[in-house]
Amino acid sequence: MDESRDNRALVDDNKAQTLTREDIDEMRKQGAKGDEMIEALIANSATFGKKTQFSQEKYRLKKQKKYAPRVLMRRPFPRRFLRVDTLSLLLSMADVGASSDVLVVDMVGGLLTGAVAERLGGTSFVCNTYSGSAPYSMKIVRIFNFNDEICKRIVRTHLDNLCLAQPGTSGQIDKHESERENFIHECGRDAYLSRTRGEGFSSLIIVAPDLDPWSTVKRLLPLLSYSAPFSIYHQHLQPLATCMHNLQVEKMVIGPQLSEPWLREYQVLPSRTHPFMQMYAFGGYVLSGTRIHTDTTNGGTLNRDTATL
Repeated sequence: MDESRDNRALVDDNKAQTLTREDIDEMRKQGAKGDEMIEALIANSATFGKKTQFSQEKYRLKKQKKYAPRVLMRRPFPRRFLRVDTLSLLLSMADVGASSDVLVVDMVGGLLTGAVAERLGGTSFVCNTYSGSAPYSMKIVRIFNFNDEICKRIVRTHLDNLCLAQPGTSGQIDKHESERENFIHECGRDAYLSRTRGEGFSSLIIVAPDLDPWSTVKRLLPLLSYSAPFSIYHQHLQPLATCMHNLQVEKMVIGPQLSEPWLREYQVLPSRTHPFMQMYAFGGYVLSGTRIHTDTTNGGTLNRDTATL
């Protein structure tokens, strides 16, 4: 009976196993599977049958780690605590959809760029921009396994190249001629000319925890068309609160909203459905709003669409 078993009489002197190392190596050469080797070890153990059920399971797990290791597939997750609900909120607040022309600053390995490209479905461009001497990593984009049509819609260029399309910057074109030509090659001449005509991007998403939100959005917001939405992620509240205040003072946006996404996962099993007892609740913060045109002639703000009417 199991109840009467114990390990008091067992002595670990390495003599209980009759299989030698040579025997195990020979089994490997003959192509024996890990489970077969474990069963052979159990069958040739003089003490396995005398162990308690708990000790038997412990012995089996120990041999499994050595002869039949298993790979545990875990769900991939981005760095900087960008959860799936936070990413969904960023895309929704920026109104990313078919035919959207999206400008992104992606410092989470390409997760944001890939998510935008997936939602666009090859209908328009997602432009990944960066400042500094080197672009940010986009390795995660490869994991999406996009087809060639969608891959052609993912472009990357330095922020200086985009700023060339703004009025009053013609004097910088010669200085950045090579970068400008590279951008035309990557993004397509028509897409580039649309920027020079002042059409702007239809939405902006910034996920750059290492950058100051206000300094970043102040430079990128003029690249948007009027009435275009934007969303910014940061892992701390205060930088976004400061950015929101400055945007209001400068009268650059309307409807600014600071959100804290919250998600709780559930374990769903037969007769055991309940929230996970241990999980990381923090998901960062998201600042969103809509760019507007500032009418400096009468001291107020005016939406471009309203002005047209």
